[in-house]
This record gives sequence, C-alpha cells and structure tokens, in this order.
Amino acid sequence: MITIVVAIGENSGIGSDNQMLWHLPKDLKHFKEITSGHPVIMGRKTFESIGKPLPNRTNIIISRKNDWFEEGVLIVGSIKEAIKFAKKIDDDIFIIGGGNIYQQTMDIADRIELTTVKANIEADTFFPEIDEKIWKKTNEVFHEKDEKNQYDLYFQTYEKIKSE
Repeated sequence: MITIVVAIGENSGIGSDNQMLWHLPKDLKHFKEITSGHPVIMGRKTFESIGKPLPNRTNIIISRKNDWFEEGVLIVGSIKEAIKFAKKIDDDIFIIGGGNIYQQTMDIADRIELTTVKANIEADTFFPEIDEKIWKKTNEVFHEKDEKNQYDLYFQTYEKIKSE
C-alpha cells in the first residue's frame, strides 16, 4: 500500500520557499500517527526543510545530487529505487513530499491521506489535482481551529478506484 500524505491549502498550495505554509500541531500529530513505524519517502529539499531524519521511521531520500550525504537516512536516485527499498522494510509506504515527488507518485499511489487547511496562503509549490474519476473520498473528519491550530482543517482519505 503506497500512501501519499499531504497538507494543502484551499489553493492546493503545499509550500513556499521550501517551507510549510503553517504550523498546525493537530496535523503534525495526525501525520506522526499514520507514518510512525513505516518507511517515508521524500525528496531532498523536503528532507532539508525538515532538517533531520523523522524518528521511528526509515527515511528514504530521493536525490539527483551524487555528492549529497546525510547521516541516518537512505539516499536513492529515483522513485522506483525508493519504493524497491521501502517494500523490503514494510508493505505500508508513505510518500511525504515535495511537489515534484507527489507529481511523480500520483499514478502509483493507492491512497491519499489529505489534510485540507481552510486557508488561502500564497505558495510556490502545489499538490496535483485529485481526479475524482480515479480517486474516491472514503473518509473525512473536521477539526475546528483552536488556540494551538490557527485554521480549520479536514483530514480526508482518498482511495484509488479499482478498475473492473
């Protein structure tokens, strides 16, 4: 099972200047709950924006830079290679960004765990459109903004529609 995990704004924005657009503890907790104990695949820039390997997960970083090295992570050159390694570790694999990696994995993913943030913040990186002929929303949970979370948000699950 390959799952894309992403938080998007109302304009499908996911980031700006290689940074997330918001800090929402409720979303970060949700992300940790679903990805803990599993391999996570991300691009080098996403990893650099996080700044360190995510604990209790095998961090697989896709980079085209041959001379790039980081302690505590597995570095590969392609999505295909990343998935090959991840499958040796666990059947549940999580794609966590960024925009280019999401674009490349939409066709091979089985599920999308989407957080929709009720905010329209200027972004320079966007999530691809979710085609409702291919994806079906199977779950949605609403969370109202509060003193720690600046925006309303929805946790949504999309499953790929199986062709007959």
